Amino acid sequence: MAEKIRVPVGILFSRSGSYAGPAGQGYAGALSAIEAVNADPESRFELRPVVADPGGNTDRYAPLARKLLVEHGVKHIVGCTTSWSRKEVIPVIEKTDALLWYPCMYEGFEASENVVYVGACSNQHVLPILEFAMPAFGDKGFLVGSNYIWGWETCRLAREVIGRSGGVVLGERQVSLGDTDIGHIVEEIRRKRPDFILNSLVGPSSYAFLKAYRALGEEDPDFLPARRPVLSCNFLENEMREIAPAYEGNFTTAIYFQALETADNRAFLASLDPALVDGGISACFAQAYASVLLIRAGLEAAEQATATAQLEAVKALRPSTPLGPLTIDPATNHLHAPVHIARGTADGRYAVFHHSREAVAPDPFLSRTPLTVGARQTPAPARLRIVP
Repeated sequence: MAEKIRVPVGILFSRSGSYAGPAGQGYAGALSAIEAVNADPESRFELRPVVADPGGNTDRYAPLARKLLVEHGVKHIVGCTTSWSRKEVIPVIEKTDALLWYPCMYEGFEASENVVYVGACSNQHVLPILEFAMPAFGDKGFLVGSNYIWGWETCRLAREVIGRSGGVVLGERQVSLGDTDIGHIVEEIRRKRPDFILNSLVGPSSYAFLKAYRALGEEDPDFLPARRPVLSCNFLENEMREIAPAYEGNFTTAIYFQALETADNRAFLASLDPALVDGGISACFAQAYASVLLIRAGLEAAEQATATAQLEAVKALRPSTPLGPLTIDPATNHLHAPVHIARGTADGRYAVFHHSREAVAPDPFLSRTPLTVGARQTPAPARLRIVP
């Protein structure tokens, strides 16, 4: 048997700090996929993980990415959780012929030839959950988010969609990453009584808010999820287990859920360490796992080529992954992905009840997607234009 070709793969996640939950899922997903590839006797490659941990410090991402590329000869990096950290790494990646495989949902409005976005963009998460919730619960929303790019842009887009659809935003509040002092926000929600709350908080801030909102519902049944639910685009299975049953009855959208009843997902879960499965397998885990499988597919298709040429080879394929067979959009490097909506259960799991009929084409710049929900639509404000 021929000796396998060794290929270093960078793993760049912060496993401490305010977003350690989703980052830890990405880290575990990437390493699990590398282990699976290396155990496959059919693989001609041995992937060697080269791990770098910025420790929650955004200023460390670019130097660590540069070290992976220059000192370790890495051409593929799986990593980054926040958009802030991704934007720090992109200039470093773009100076080389390397690729960043970004495995998290994000707000869109970006494309790079050197980044593969292996997670949902805004027309694959914010819009679908609003399209579900507004007809079901009403058009008065309240927006809460962490005070950085994800929170800003998610709330901005939601405000535009709700307004164009004839609804109203009763309040919008951001808190610093990691801030758990959110009593004033829950009190404002109690006073204003929105039909739904769109939650783009991250980590401990989200946990504190969801526990407090659950307590409000127990005190006043008018705030139970059946009447005024919380909607999230970034609340993961492993986080659900930490605060169960605080998320019971509330809604989340993602392109992967552990509860998906598909042959691909059953085989995927059966292949994993049972301890990982018991702790919750999230979209961030599955998307990082899929990133490694896409890297392998590129190596198999174009071994001697550059990393970007390997990506071009993958675009002509539909590799099987835990998300199903994947197509990468040739223009934007985003995934065509199925969209699912699920509801939290009392035992800290998700029950999936809605699936898109087919994979949703990515539209990161929202150039093709109507920013409206339902029949009631408010015209967009008139835009000035220069007349020669």
